[in-house]
Order: sequence, then structure tokens, then C-alpha cells
Amino acid sequence: QVQLVESGGGLVQTGGSLRLSCVASGGTFSSYDMAWFRQAPGKEREFVAYISSDSGTIFQSDSRKGRFTVSRDNAKDTMYLQMTSLEPEDTAVYYCARKSGDSFWFDPLNYNPWGQGTQVTVSS
Repeated sequence: QVQLVESGGGLVQTGGSLRLSCVASGGTFSSYDMAWFRQAPGKEREFVAYISSDSGTIFQSDSRKGRFTVSRDNAKDTMYLQMTSLEPEDTAVYYCARKSGDSFWFDPLNYNPWGQGTQVTVSS
């Protein structure tokens, strides 16, 4: 059974940076397409970035292009999200997830399992 554990969140000031990690266990991480999502209080879960199993295909939300970078290290069973120039609007719980469906990469319904999430708070 695949399990995902996120880490690296925290409190940072506007303009700061954080690197989130997502460690997978219990499966063959190198075969999984993965993604990051986030959910702010009172809002729906939204797509942040997608990366294919071999890192050959990457999709990112337009609003975060240039600020966020998704990557992975299959030898370490780990996916990363490097976030720079953080803004208060980036405050949310960030989740990693494995793509389990064949449909759209930006649709959270196509992902299972999910990690427990890591809180990112950006102060103004």
C-alpha cells in the first residue's frame, strides 16, 4: 500500500522560499505520475504542479509558473516543490498525490492516495 508523507512547510515572510518534500513508501515510486495540490481555508483543493514518472512531462499552474518548480528523485522515492517569491495568497495546506486515473492531470479526482498535507503560511 502506497503511503505519501509531505514535509517542509512552515511560516515564511512574503518574498521568502520553501522547499516541500513528498516521500513515498510501499510501492514503486519511479512508475508513478505525481502532483502537488493545495487547499486554502474555505476554498477548494487546487492544482499546483504535475510531474510524470520520468520527469519528462511537467505541468504547472499558470499563476505559479516561474515561482514554483516541481522535481523528483526516483532514487530517493521523493518529489519536491521548490517555492520562491512566496505571497500571502500562497498560504494553504499543500498535498502530494499519486495519479491513479487516466483523465485530466489537473483534476484531484484522478489522484489516490494523498499525503496528510503540510501547512505553508506566508506572512505579509
